[in-house]
Amino acid sequence: MSRDELAVMDGNKCILQLRGVRPFLSDKYDITRHKRYRMLSDANPKNAFHIETYLRHRLHVQPDDVCEVYEYDASSVPQTDPKGDQQAS
Repeated sequence: MSRDELAVMDGNKCILQLRGVRPFLSDKYDITRHKRYRMLSDANPKNAFHIETYLRHRLHVQPDDVCEVYEYDASSVPQTDPKGDQQAS
């Protein structure tokens, strides 16, 4: 398609480009007809994912919390260089 054809392309069409397949013209999907549309932030803003809040979340451990502690000795594991080759110890 030329730039002129893209400029006047029907609003209900889209060009899909998937790995391993040549780009092709397709109809757009109306997401409001999907059975789980109500779970999207388009339907309800409270469903929006806020990355800042997610990254700020910290685990708060209380002094009386019970947890399991594991100790692991990695000295017996062969070292590898960035190429993935094993290094002689």
